[in-house]
Amino acid sequence: MTISGECFCGDVTYEISGKLRDARSCHCSRCRKAFGSQASAYALVNPDEFRWLTGEDQLTSYMSGHGFGLQFCSKCGSTLCGVYDGAVHGVTLGCTNGDPGVEIGRHIFVGSKASWEVIPDGVTTFEEGSPEAE
Repeated sequence: MTISGECFCGDVTYEISGKLRDARSCHCSRCRKAFGSQASAYALVNPDEFRWLTGEDQLTSYMSGHGFGLQFCSKCGSTLCGVYDGAVHGVTLGCTNGDPGVEIGRHIFVGSKASWEVIPDGVTTFEEGSPEAE
């Protein structure tokens, strides 16, 4: 399975030659600000299976510390991926094309969700982070 993705303006594109895993939605205040939404939606990827196709020179990085950061298109602002120690380790699900082959399995940091957000009954939630699935 090949998964492709792109930013809003289409200048930055990528492909993943493997499967995404451990899809989640983070409701912390930092993700709300970074994604301009009530939460982020992302899944982990094997760095060896990810490659930029076009526009890598248009990426801007924001490093938040401890080796973690985000990369986004400098033209349209789309947040495309998360990086750790210089390698892509996850992609935002909103920038994937078609069916990325995963479903969000958990909602994390719901203890700090926005007051106006309603989390549906029956979804797996964690007040803070959760144990990492591999």
